Amino acid sequence: MGAFDSVSKHLIQAYPADIARFGLGRDDVDVMDVLDVEQPTVEAHAADSVIRARVGGEEALVHTEFQTGDSTDTPMPRRMAGYVGRAVERHGLPVFSSVIYLRPDAGRSDPGRWAQNHAGHRLLVEYRVIRLIEVDGQRVLDARRAGLLPFAALMGPAPGVAPTAWVRHCADAVEELPADRREKVELLAGMAVLGGLVLGSATMTEIIGEEIMQESSVIQHYTAKARQQGLEQGLERGLVRGLEQGLEQGREQGREQGREQGRAQGREQGREQGRAQGIVQAREQSVLEVLEIRFGTPAESLRRRIFGVRDAHTLERLHRAALTASSLEDFSAALDAHEREEADAATPAQVMM
Repeated sequence: MGAFDSVSKHLIQAYPADIARFGLGRDDVDVMDVLDVEQPTVEAHAADSVIRARVGGEEALVHTEFQTGDSTDTPMPRRMAGYVGRAVERHGLPVFSSVIYLRPDAGRSDPGRWAQNHAGHRLLVEYRVIRLIEVDGQRVLDARRAGLLPFAALMGPAPGVAPTAWVRHCADAVEELPADRREKVELLAGMAVLGGLVLGSATMTEIIGEEIMQESSVIQHYTAKARQQGLEQGLERGLVRGLEQGLEQGREQGREQGREQGRAQGREQGREQGRAQGIVQAREQSVLEVLEIRFGTPAESLRRRIFGVRDAHTLERLHRAALTASSLEDFSAALDAHEREEADAATPAQVMM
């Protein structure tokens, strides 16, 4: 999904309550935590959104999938059954699932259920199917839930309103929010990316404005991530080529075996290093995005301290602190505690020297 995936995950991190309530179609949903959306749940697939919440007073998981089009590799009912099964196995909580189709022509054939009907071994997994084109966009705009406004460009417009005019109307709704410029920039940039599915990226950029796209931290992060992936692919190809050339200079005997081992080792090392670095960078950016949306742009000194944390698990803890902190000072105190822990852990090694 590329940019669409980045925008959707940013909105989940920044506005989990809006996404969860929309996916369930009910308001009695109180968010407790946003779980790691990078955690694989079925083979190579990863769930887009898993939110721990209280639904009608009962603790549960709210699982939401975003689909640009119909699933072509694995049928969506089978994928959803896998997601739900893994979530139940891992967390032992009720799971409320929904799939949101972004393109107007997608999701028409999704039955919203997966069933196994063998006698004595019957299974049924049901989930909500939401086709944005069938959602009343004006009602969403009137509700003024910020996390849903970028998706409004893909929803059903008001009667008699042309697509381009509808998007401009949605952009005006963002501008009217009682929010600071940083939050509005991210919402408008997200709307530009998602609306490109209908009007094309050039038209959406013209409506929203090139300066908004350049200013958005989400777009900057996606661009940097794409650049990093291209670099990693180039390094991997270079490593393979270097291994091949070195092996050609070796002994004739065992050449094929050495080449295959070298390729496999190079690819695996590249993948592991790239994956670890990518997770750390993504979590650093998630922490900053939540802080920027909730409290405004953090001071440069605080940003440097966040970028100095290289442990993915610690960054996950800091992300939760950013979601629950009452102020930047409150979050900074959590970061101070982490730095003290690191200093205490390093003290024995220093004494031994």
